[in-house]
Amino acid sequence: MNKMKTNDMSDLLHGSIWRKVLIFALPLALTSVLQQLFSAADVAVLGTFVGKNSMAAVGSNSPVLGLMINMFIGISVGANVIMSRFTGAQDKESVGRAAHTAVILALLSGITIAIVGNIIANPIVDILGVPEDIAPLSVRYLRILFGGMPFIMLYDFESAIFRSQGDTRTPLICLALSGVVNVALNIFFVVVMRMDVEGVALATVLADALSAALLFYYLKKHEGLVRIHLNELKIDRRITKSILKIGVPSGMQGMVFSISNLLIQSAINSLGTDAMAGATASFNIEIMAYFISNAFGQAAVTFVGQNHGAANYQRCKEIVKQTQILNWISMIVFGIVMIVFGREVLGIFNDDMAVIRLGYERLVILMVAEVLNSTIETLSGGMRGYGYSMSPAIVTLIGVCGVRIVWVYTFFKLYPTWFNLMLVYPVSWAITAAMMAFAYKRTLKKVLPKGEVLV
Repeated sequence: MNKMKTNDMSDLLHGSIWRKVLIFALPLALTSVLQQLFSAADVAVLGTFVGKNSMAAVGSNSPVLGLMINMFIGISVGANVIMSRFTGAQDKESVGRAAHTAVILALLSGITIAIVGNIIANPIVDILGVPEDIAPLSVRYLRILFGGMPFIMLYDFESAIFRSQGDTRTPLICLALSGVVNVALNIFFVVVMRMDVEGVALATVLADALSAALLFYYLKKHEGLVRIHLNELKIDRRITKSILKIGVPSGMQGMVFSISNLLIQSAINSLGTDAMAGATASFNIEIMAYFISNAFGQAAVTFVGQNHGAANYQRCKEIVKQTQILNWISMIVFGIVMIVFGREVLGIFNDDMAVIRLGYERLVILMVAEVLNSTIETLSGGMRGYGYSMSPAIVTLIGVCGVRIVWVYTFFKLYPTWFNLMLVYPVSWAITAAMMAFAYKRTLKKVLPKGEVLV
């Protein structure tokens, strides 16, 4: 095994946990929030310069895109865990092979989604029950976004490579640059060129291509363990197997969320265009809470991964504990801000009072319950860091997907109101969080040496 020296960026094995978690998680959270802000700019430009039908068409596609993407994003999480573990174990050679493997997997993943997505675009929109006047717009938007998936996947896998080394700043810088381009292209295509949903979709794809290219450039110039050499880009079968063992269940967990969201989106569509537009506007706010919470979950993945590789078991447990507390605090603060200023923020996307009323009602319900969702993110991240990815996937399948299916086809079917549909989120999160806590305790019993105390 080739040994290596660690620098401050990749050394997550020593020093203050909460400080390093914040240094890691805050840029990652800001990256995701910026990504969503640029995505929200698509909706805002359409809502302002085109109309709420185009806005609703974009929003109705969010669960579909999430379903197609999440499996492969999960594989990038697997790559993060494996590279983190090799880093903690000071195995320089394996870190390099894993980085090159991850780039190839990214391209293969993106091409797969692009092909499959364009084949099923029309059937998916039909299944969702998108109204006839919006369906053609939804299909056109989907096809263009799916065509750009190789760039999206490459950026996500490249970001995972940097995260495994404790670097969340470089992806942030690249995304910020490409995001400015995205907003400028939105305005150009929609306002100047008079394009509809095709304009914002094309702007998104071009911006994603730029961010992926920038990260690839930095990986080629990297002075550390993950430097990419074009002549070394190949699949390592052993590493790929390890990545998939962790990444596929992680992707399944994300897909379960997306499947349940598809079901809820279909129910929202049945309530009319105002409900669809209100959900779209609210989603662009509440998803920021998810990304912030997920950033702490990703911190748990990377920190636990490195320390587990170094056999620092007590530090692993402390990482999860402190990360969970930080996650709870962030959700409480974000929730209070959004409840106070939510109506004004929703008005940015659409000034229709019916849309704002429905969007704010959804926003309040979800913000109150986000602490539960943050528990799910942190504990599942900790388990993946230990290399146990199937348990959180099964818990999510039962607690999220199962509960939401039952809720929509029983309670909502009997009482089909907006409020009753929105209650499915806190109910499913509460059940899943309780199950995840139990699964995490069982995981600790498996990974900790005999004699280690669980808490």
